[in-house]
Amino acid sequence: MLRVWTRFHREIVTHLVRTKIPPRTGRENNRFREFDLGQRVFAITGGGRGLGLAMAEALMEAGAKVYCLDRLPEPEPEFKVAQDRAAKDFGGSLEYHRIDVRDSQDVEEAMAKIARTDRRLDGMIAAAGVNHLESALEHSQTALNEVMQINYNGVFNAATAAARQMFEFQQGGSILLIASMSGLVANKGMTSPVYNSSKAAVIQLARSLAMEWGRHGIRVNSLCPGHIITPMVDMVFQQNPAARATWEAENMLGRLAVPEEFRGAALFALSDASSFMTGSTLLIDGGHTAW
Repeated sequence: MLRVWTRFHREIVTHLVRTKIPPRTGRENNRFREFDLGQRVFAITGGGRGLGLAMAEALMEAGAKVYCLDRLPEPEPEFKVAQDRAAKDFGGSLEYHRIDVRDSQDVEEAMAKIARTDRRLDGMIAAAGVNHLESALEHSQTALNEVMQINYNGVFNAATAAARQMFEFQQGGSILLIASMSGLVANKGMTSPVYNSSKAAVIQLARSLAMEWGRHGIRVNSLCPGHIITPMVDMVFQQNPAARATWEAENMLGRLAVPEEFRGAALFALSDASSFMTGSTLLIDGGHTAW
């Protein structure tokens, strides 16, 4: 019996080492150590503003070095504010690099440069995305290609480029793909068949990559937010002013989300707190899809 327990204990300790969670010794003073991201390095596509930047701030505040990647020539002013806070108040940091997620070589080079600089890449969030409102019969091929190239190809490019660096440096990591509840339901008040289906593809991509990379210590999950007040959603309201009232009525909380309400989800998914979660879909939509 003692031999069996010793073997079991050894296996548990080995698992904790592999997942970077230190076993309890009774001497720790730090609370919620599973959320500590000190010395870790992350990349976030679509990190120049909005949801991506809000998530980047959460990782930075937990002590991480975060690279925000976006196609904006310059990040939004809110990025500079967050960057100044990082240097002043927290142990982490924020840096900005311009990339186009549609260009696989550009993405590969960016991820490789990040990993080479720090000799590691602990995780990545693929948050770059666009929407296009148009009925299926009127939807142009040009718009279809742009949405799919950014929302699906771009996510695939970012995920594989990040994983390639994790393999290169022989480490595990966590990858979070930003999908949408639009990948699970057809939203009232928003005619966007290609956008919706691109997000459904991201959900399935996360499951497939989780299956491929799980035994190598790389976890992959997807996040499906509900309606968030962002510049992309403002575009919907401009084209269909009645959409806001419709979405609020369909939501159990009676309101839309703000990007900051997904900070906790990002920290959970990218930290050791979610060490046994992969291939999962986090649905955070204010109850929109629950009735």
